[in-house]
Amino acid sequence: MSAPAERAIRVNGAPCRVWEKGEGAPLGVLAPFGGWPRWTPFLEALSTRRRVIVPSPPGFPGGLGHDRLDDLPDWIAATLDLLEGADLAGADLVGLSVGGTLAAEAAAFSPGIAKRLVLVAPFGLYDAAEPTADPWAQRLEHLPALLCADPARLAAELLPTSGEDAVERQVLVQRAFEAAARLLWPNVELGLHKRLHRVRQPVLLVWGSGDRVVPPSYAKRFAAGIAGPTELREIAGAGHRVDLDAPEALAEMILAFLGPSIADRGRRS
Repeated sequence: MSAPAERAIRVNGAPCRVWEKGEGAPLGVLAPFGGWPRWTPFLEALSTRRRVIVPSPPGFPGGLGHDRLDDLPDWIAATLDLLEGADLAGADLVGLSVGGTLAAEAAAFSPGIAKRLVLVAPFGLYDAAEPTADPWAQRLEHLPALLCADPARLAAELLPTSGEDAVERQVLVQRAFEAAARLLWPNVELGLHKRLHRVRQPVLLVWGSGDRVVPPSYAKRFAAGIAGPTELREIAGAGHRVDLDAPEALAEMILAFLGPSIADRGRRS
């Protein structure tokens, strides 16, 4: 895979990386739990048919400044600044896991921020009868088995790349976990259920059938609260990090929901 173009924008005075690759209508993507330290096969598959723009939230790999975000309003304002700064206001938006939480909250507070939403196993709701797992209570070496059906995929993601300092990679990983904790810990209950009715755009909800972090039944909880038309899809055998367990299948599901971009239509005419 060739590397994406990279630039930086500033959110609350701190730099946040923005990747961009592909042609066609812009498609914003907010990263999952742990973030993306490198361009992935999932993002590559999306970029074959859309102009994929990936802004890194504060504290995620590529982003700083999460220590300046003290509460939910801080995070929502930062997410809106991030999307607007990356020229994604009004574009289609995909959010995975923690990124799905940010995407849903941004759409609830600012309905015009996204044309259509894809939420892949987002956090943000909590039912004590079927609680979500607490990934922050896990030792780092146990996280791959919790987050992925194929733990080796996440284990490889956590390793430093050739020439990268191993200590720096560990700092990057821990910073991403800390950023997610500042938003979601201790039980991911943010009051989102009171705001989901403000999500009025078309929404695709995707879960891995083997998600051990946010149970797949939460898809129906989200769908029940969202005002806009919703579609529910499940990817058999995938865990919480669907983008690692089934990158091509997830990308194809998203692209099918969004429909052909202008570039696709031009190639077919």
